[in-house]
Amino acid sequence: MPNANSARSQLPWLLWGVSVLVIALDLITKYLALAKLEYLEVAPVTPFFYLTLRFNEGAAFSFLAGAGGWQRWLFSGLAIAVGVVLIAWIMRIYRQKGNTLEAFALALILGGAIGNLYDRIVHGHVVDFIVLHYGAKEWPAFNIADSGICIGAALLILDMFKGHKKATATHE
Repeated sequence: MPNANSARSQLPWLLWGVSVLVIALDLITKYLALAKLEYLEVAPVTPFFYLTLRFNEGAAFSFLAGAGGWQRWLFSGLAIAVGVVLIAWIMRIYRQKGNTLEAFALALILGGAIGNLYDRIVHGHVVDFIVLHYGAKEWPAFNIADSGICIGAALLILDMFKGHKKATATHE
């Protein structure tokens, strides 16, 4: 039976595996979207979800999408910087035997950042293909990398509240 120390020593590999899984799923699904969908084609999946092929030259919600091309390198540089910070943060958590939920959330964000970085460098834009909608109201198109980033961010927020609750309980 593995002890807590051996499980703990496997943690970095599991976290890197989470990041690699997000990257792999992102690249595979983007490849399929590029191969199977025409640009702006709508392929209904459910009454609230469809697939479409869209290209985002900007950041979240197409921020700076029409800026002329320089934003590709700005966002690529930012993604590299954020990736380095996330790797250091994950390693710090591991070395200090810190919070695994926090590290898992960061691994999801890291995988998403690398998935979208790949697109920016290779294609010059991020490939988006998932759209959720209600009637005529739509959420902006996104991809698996974006999902990893959003789920990771939500887990970080949850972890912050969980940590705050613990800190409050110990001070009472």
